Amino acid sequence: MTTLNISRGPEFSRIAGLGVARGENAVPNEDIIEPINSSDEWIRKMTGIATRVRANADTSVIDLAESASRDALAAAGIDGGDVDAVILSTITYPHMTPGGAPVLADRLGSTGAAFDISAACAGYCYGIGQADALVRSGSARNVLVVGAEKMSDFVDPADRTISYLLGDAAGAVVISASDEPRIGPTVWGSDGSGAQLIRQTSSWLEVRDGEAEAFPTLYQEGPSVFKWASFKMAPVALQAIEAAGVTPDDITAFIPHQANIRIIDQMVKQIGLPKHVAVGRDIVDSGNTSAASIPLATERLIRDGKAASGDLALQIGFGAGLVYAAQVVVLP
Repeated sequence: MTTLNISRGPEFSRIAGLGVARGENAVPNEDIIEPINSSDEWIRKMTGIATRVRANADTSVIDLAESASRDALAAAGIDGGDVDAVILSTITYPHMTPGGAPVLADRLGSTGAAFDISAACAGYCYGIGQADALVRSGSARNVLVVGAEKMSDFVDPADRTISYLLGDAAGAVVISASDEPRIGPTVWGSDGSGAQLIRQTSSWLEVRDGEAEAFPTLYQEGPSVFKWASFKMAPVALQAIEAAGVTPDDITAFIPHQANIRIIDQMVKQIGLPKHVAVGRDIVDSGNTSAASIPLATERLIRDGKAASGDLALQIGFGAGLVYAAQVVVLP
């Protein structure tokens, strides 16, 4: 039998550059409390959010993705023509087809592979896992991973379950070859039995058939999501630490999906992270930006001097599906 003569790629990969873009407008709690009959005090207490960032009406999710991507490419010292694959994680690109990734790739000058993934708030970590595999297999030299959302296009201002949480932003990284391990194994999975806990209020078929009461928006069953994320995700994070061959004491920064400050604090306790670990809490100023939240929180920690290049970071994303993914990475 004839076998394939296949060359292998590099043994390891790394995050070579990071870029972010936040919506142009900081929207304080006072601006959104009336439709949900709430208060600034209640939102801060329940979520930790003081403001969320939202984009102008004429700014698209691809505009946000492009801005973050250009910064990531510049930080990595490459241009769009050097990108062999673009992975765009988004649930708010407003077209079922074509995907947003080819549009983004064209704007950046890349003719490499380009595809979207729909893994909601876990999408960035899903993309990191895929990019790591593409580089190490030899299928790509440089992979652009982007988490981008314009959540404000899909919120009902009167919805008390999720609308007040959400913001608009994009975060991007370039994944390239490395001489030493800088991205740990991805630990990921799903629990589809909870798929209805975070969902679109109606399907496009229901819209077509006139069965939907309004344009579909996002909805969540908050208490169930809180319980799942607070207690089911810590074991996943610990698995990622173990898979990377390190211990919680080795971790310098913890960068979870920015879902809720209480979930973040509960996970810190459940994982047993030491006090020296810097914890991403970008949610306070940016809100929940879904697939963009982890790179945004990473950028904030570095900008504020709480984390630095070369630090060992544990990142974990989790959300609608229910899906989740985690890995330990060396910060760029």
